[in-house]
Parts: sequence; C-alpha cells; structure tokens
Amino acid sequence: MLDLKFVRKSPETVKDALRKRNMDLDLDAFQAIDAKRREYLQEVEDLKSRRNEVSKQIGQRKKNGEDAEDLIQAMGEAAERIKELDALAKEAEAEVQDWMLSLPNIPDTSVPDGEDDADNEELRTWGALPTFSFLPKEHWELGVQLSGLDFERAAKLTGSRFAVYWGWAAKLERALAQFMLDIQTTEHDYTEVMPPVIVNSQTMRGTGQLPKFEEDLFKLEGWEYYLIPTAEVPLTNLHAGEVLDEQDLPRGYAAFTPCFRSEAGSYGKDTKGLIRQHQFNKVELVRFAHPDHSFEELENLLGHAETVLKRLELPYRVVTLCGGDIGFSAVKTYDLEVWLPGQDTYREISSCSNCGDFQARRAGIRFKRAGAKKAEFLHTLNGSGLAVGRTLVAVLENYQQEDGSVAIPEALKPYMGGLERITPKN
Repeated sequence: MLDLKFVRKSPETVKDALRKRNMDLDLDAFQAIDAKRREYLQEVEDLKSRRNEVSKQIGQRKKNGEDAEDLIQAMGEAAERIKELDALAKEAEAEVQDWMLSLPNIPDTSVPDGEDDADNEELRTWGALPTFSFLPKEHWELGVQLSGLDFERAAKLTGSRFAVYWGWAAKLERALAQFMLDIQTTEHDYTEVMPPVIVNSQTMRGTGQLPKFEEDLFKLEGWEYYLIPTAEVPLTNLHAGEVLDEQDLPRGYAAFTPCFRSEAGSYGKDTKGLIRQHQFNKVELVRFAHPDHSFEELENLLGHAETVLKRLELPYRVVTLCGGDIGFSAVKTYDLEVWLPGQDTYREISSCSNCGDFQARRAGIRFKRAGAKKAEFLHTLNGSGLAVGRTLVAVLENYQQEDGSVAIPEALKPYMGGLERITPKN
C-alpha cells in the first residue's frame, strides 16, 4: 500500500507510475472522494467545537435563570448532523481504503518502459545452450514415455492442469526441493519455515493478493480462508503487526510448499505438461531488509536463486521486467528464465522482486533504528528459489538422451540415491 499522504502530495508521480504500468485508474475520482471525506471530518470538528461553545452558553443561561430552549434545540440538530456526517465519513473512508488497496506500487526509475513481457530487457545469460544430434522432446512427452508423469489419471482424480508423479518423477521433485533448501539454508543463511498453506483474508491483503487478484485464488467455501498462491504470503506475514530491531535486518526465510492458482485468464495457454498447473510445488525465498539496503538485497536474492541453476548446470538468462509486466506489489523485478530445448525458448522459473515498504505498510511490519524513538516500515523482498516443477521440466529437457533416457545432473545424484540415469524401469 502506498502512503496516503504521499498520494495526496504527489498525485502526478502516482499518475506517471500508473502510465508506466499501463494501468487505467481514475486518480482524479480518488482525490475527489478523499477531499469529500476530509470535508465531512472538518465539518464534524467544527460542529463539535460549536457544540462545546453552545453547551457553555446553555450553562450560563441556566445559571442566570434565562431560557435556553433555542440553544438546546440547536444542540440536538447539531448532534443529528454529526451523526449523519460520521456515517458519510465512514462510507467515504471505506471508499478511500478500497482505492488505496487498488493502487499498485511505484516502479523504480531503473524499471524500463514497456507494455508486456516482449519489452522486458535481457540483462545477461549464463551457460551454453545444449546441442542435440536428434530433435529434443518436450518434458511432458518425456515424462509420459518414462512412466513418471501421468496427466490422464490426474484428470480422473481432479481435472485438467493437475499431474500425478510416479516413481522417479516423485523422487526427482523431492530431491530438487531438498537440494534447493540445503543451498539456501546452509550457504545463504535462510531460516527454513513450514507455514500453513491455508491463510485468512487479512494475510492475503498483507502481500497484495487481495482484493485485486481474488479471481486467481482458491477460496474455501464457507470460510474466509484461501489456499496460498505462493509461500510469499505466509512468510511475509509472519511479522505482520510487529516491530523488528535494526540489528535483526536483513533476515531471510525459505519454505517449500504446494501452491494453488486458478490461472484465471490463461485459458488455452500451456495446457500440456507442468508449466501452468493449478497445484505446484515451489521453494520460496523472502527477505526483510533495511530500507537503505533493499536494492543490494535484491541483487543478493537474485544471486541466491541463480546459484541453484548454476549448480544444476541449466542455461538461463536474467531479464529486467518492464513497467507493463512488473507485479502489483513490486518496485523492481528480475525474472530468471531457464532454457527449454524441447520448446526452443526460455521460460520463467523465478521472479525476484523488491517490494519496498508496500507490503510492510499493508501488513504493519516495522523496524526501529538504533537510538530512534519511532519505528518505520522496513522493506520486503521475495523470489522463487525455485519453482520445483519447472526445474524438473528443465532437467528433463536439457538432460535428455538420444535413447529416450534422461541423465541426472551431477549435483543431484546424492539426492537421487546415486541414480545416474532415468529410464522407464526407474
């Protein structure tokens, strides 16, 4: 959430941010509502002040034995008007709050202009793209042929965009998650957390999923509970309403959880395979940073996610998201895109974002500088470290062999019980 005082004082900056995001929000309408709310509140204050004066006048008249009926009647009318104005102000306040919750974060000046992902800027690449003496297959074909991925039985159990993992596939998914967690917790000082995957609406609002993205969420019928779309939601809100000490920053949390997304608006996209599932697993990284150092922490976070791809020797590129593609809560975002030879393209496998104080303001997460009397909002960051299913996709496609088998990356062999190669019998 943006600072209301900032929105009032710098409307042109907010309008420029909306233009950069290619968002159409009538900020003038918001300003009109906010001005009306303040008018109501000011009138209430004026009436209360007048009421106090009249109350003294009534007391003086009664003391002098004079009639005060006209003043008493005026007091009653003022009380009714105050009641009416309080209701109007409350209604306007709710509208202001709704508006504030709908306003996205202000992109950093380093974020490039652009309309969509086609305008994202490639920052760098890593690793040589693999070459094959045969036409490489897509992961879903490999997974089915090797008897590891079963989409037909998943459709029978639930519906489309779900998968059953058999044997080696289930083991590989588990191995990848363990591999990622070990790197982040032993090398990059993240504390591992196992949070609930069902959260309340306030927790969803804290990170910006509500109210804007409700159609993308799975809500439990009859409850104000939601299945998490990412562990960013519970991890960030672990410190909702708290004040941390400056010396506690930065701090990082890592969690391996299932994630649930309705994929609203993605009809017809990536209908085959694991790229766009309703349920998938992810290792999420969340960092709480000092405002003076959050962009340094963004680079650190990006490097932590890159480490996983480098250890797996998977070629990838880093792109800076443009204004039209950046997330609702983000100030700046880098995407990691892994190379998928079966699709002959790079695909997103991680987004690493600095959210500034946007989420901290919504969730009430503060810190206190050493010697300071007043607490202030800290900065939050998040990134996938990585999306486990998509990493499995990348391993299958990049390590496929001409005979239809898939080699195990060297770094994963200890996690796969020494298995060298995936064949149907695995």
